[in-house]
Amino acid sequence: MRCHRCRGPANVEIRRSRTAYCAGCYPDWFRQQVQDRVDHERMFRRDQRVLVEETVDVTLPWDRLPAGSRHPVTTVSERLADVFVGMGYEIAEGPEAEAEWYNFDALNFPPDHPAREMQDTIFVAGPDGGPSGVVLRTHTSPVQIRALLTRPLPVYVVSPGKCFRTDPLDATHSPVFHQIELLAVDEGLTMADLRGAIQSFVGAMFGEGLRTRIRPDFFPFVEPGMDVSMECYDCRGASTRPGGEPCRVCRSQGWVELAGAGMVNPKVLVACGIDPDRYSGFAFGLGIERTLMVRHGLADIRDTLEGDVRFSRALGVEV
Repeated sequence: MRCHRCRGPANVEIRRSRTAYCAGCYPDWFRQQVQDRVDHERMFRRDQRVLVEETVDVTLPWDRLPAGSRHPVTTVSERLADVFVGMGYEIAEGPEAEAEWYNFDALNFPPDHPAREMQDTIFVAGPDGGPSGVVLRTHTSPVQIRALLTRPLPVYVVSPGKCFRTDPLDATHSPVFHQIELLAVDEGLTMADLRGAIQSFVGAMFGEGLRTRIRPDFFPFVEPGMDVSMECYDCRGASTRPGGEPCRVCRSQGWVELAGAGMVNPKVLVACGIDPDRYSGFAFGLGIERTLMVRHGLADIRDTLEGDVRFSRALGVEV
């Protein structure tokens, strides 16, 4: 019998593998067998450790980043715009840094008008540090002026956007807020058309069957002006009746203040080069944050500004 390695005379026979080795080759073969066994055991233990330490739970979410949501103010703004677009209006936009003429003078706010004194706000300084004639817009009405100056009549536009005033930051006021305003200028428009637009908006936004109420109010750019309220969509006036449950939405008054509105002042039409004897119009505007607060019973407008993700997650998916 010959050695399996050196082919010399064999002295040891390995029956399991049917091989034989000489006295010189057998220790090397035995040492290799032991080393192979040790290496195999070491790799086996390493694989077991890796399986334990690098275990993957396939039931966990694959996306480790938490799902976000749109800000509720953005969602409400787009929903309000969609309501008016569905009524046939077009979206109009304008700059947030606006010329004084668009923000005040064209809207019947002359320099000495008392109403303009209440709305004086953040003015942009000129290159020399003096007046520049530019102001951070106090409402989105300047967008309506730009629409009347650049679009052919008739004009049916709605203008959502950000506004700025020197109001203190508290539970119901903010120096930065959002508005959405509607403007319609055409031949033969009357107060009845305005009432119809308001009623259609309330029905689409808050639910059908809610009554609306108008009361006289003053705004320089409309004449006559009115304050618009709607029947509380939560209690529908039941909280004002004897024995009615208190309502947190309307504070048991039965009505919720909604917006300001009115027929476009003829002076505004004249400032835009429109004949007030031929054309008439109406305007309607409301605060987006206030709509959000009324719809969801929020008590503090600062919740919409602080960037708390818990607020966005609760209200940002759908409103």
